[in-house]
Amino acid sequence: MLLTIDVGNTNLTLGLYEGEKLGPHWRLATDHERMPDEYGLQFLGLLEHVGRSPADLTGICLASVVPPLTGRVAQACREYLKQEPLVVDTGVKTGIRIRYEDPRAVGADRVADAVAVYNLYGGPACVVDFGTATTFNAITREGDYLGGAITAGINLAADALFQHAAKLQRIDLQRPPSVIGRNTVHAMQSGLLFGYVAMVEGMVSRFRAELGEDMKVIATGGLAESIAKETPVIQILAPWLTLEGLRIIWELNR
Repeated sequence: MLLTIDVGNTNLTLGLYEGEKLGPHWRLATDHERMPDEYGLQFLGLLEHVGRSPADLTGICLASVVPPLTGRVAQACREYLKQEPLVVDTGVKTGIRIRYEDPRAVGADRVADAVAVYNLYGGPACVVDFGTATTFNAITREGDYLGGAITAGINLAADALFQHAAKLQRIDLQRPPSVIGRNTVHAMQSGLLFGYVAMVEGMVSRFRAELGEDMKVIATGGLAESIAKETPVIQILAPWLTLEGLRIIWELNR
């Protein structure tokens, strides 16, 4: 049984695989202050909750975009799960070519997403990842990771409005009754939700102009479902896409 772990700035996602099938999986809040022992005990608790133990694991594949936590999570895997994790980094086989000017600057999660998309859906494709940042990632017909675009995530934008505009309050991201908000909360919800939908539609159109009309659009990340409900341009919703990429990378490096 393979354990996949994706350490992001906002969420830490984990999934257990038996072969190619994703079993129990979790999305947790990333705690930047947590120490290796705390992560280790948390991992043990999750396994115990589904009737598993470290002895059931055959490997661990880890991606992280939070450098201070990479070592802590890897240490927790070694000391509590008794496995040396495969950390997605330079030198790890991915089966795709990174055509970024500096391949080392591409986040491990974006690499895993590209690997999953090319193997599961083929190219050309645009992967929209709704996380702390909203990223658009281009995969060519030949399976090359070409590059992409990065902007602030929806929750980050909402926090910025609350922190820097004195009369605006903190809100939950929900669909307002109409695009034209009749109060401040609904106006903010409209601007954030429908504003990001319009941005996604515009960016997808521009990516398609460069990648080809047959470009597929795949959405992932914690807020992907909220956006996908509002636009037909998102063709595939894959909330656990990064974990699928980690599974494939693990297989390539066995």
